[in-house]
Amino acid sequence: MSEHSERSVVVERTSSGQFVATNARGGSISFGTSSESDQNTGFTPVELFLAAIGGCTAVDVDVATGRHAEPTQFSVTVTGDKVSDDLGNRMTNLKVSFTVEFPDDEGAERARAILPRAVQASHDRLCTVSRTVEIGTPVTTTVTNA
Repeated sequence: MSEHSERSVVVERTSSGQFVATNARGGSISFGTSSESDQNTGFTPVELFLAAIGGCTAVDVDVATGRHAEPTQFSVTVTGDKVSDDLGNRMTNLKVSFTVEFPDDEGAERARAILPRAVQASHDRLCTVSRTVEIGTPVTTTVTNA
């Protein structure tokens, strides 16, 4: 069974090297590559890509474990190497690392027990972002109003 539901964002240039992405619900995030001193702490597109992988799998794992116990620590680190070779610019060696701790209270042991399965399930079938990367999906580009 396949679920087809279009998702979209609109990316607009706000100034040289700066952009804002807006989703259909009105949420937005700024990013860019500008080296201007007041804008050098923002995310680059590659960092947003890494955040999307980490965020997607974090949501999956949080849903599964959060039913049983509230974590005292929950962080996901995503790393990779940016390379430029005959295939063009891309990321390699993508790694996702979870650090999750639960208090010693009711439900925590169950949450700890299912944590590895939840991480694996997210990787193997649930996280749309990392599944798309691993399976590989063609990207079509067009130019309008040129």
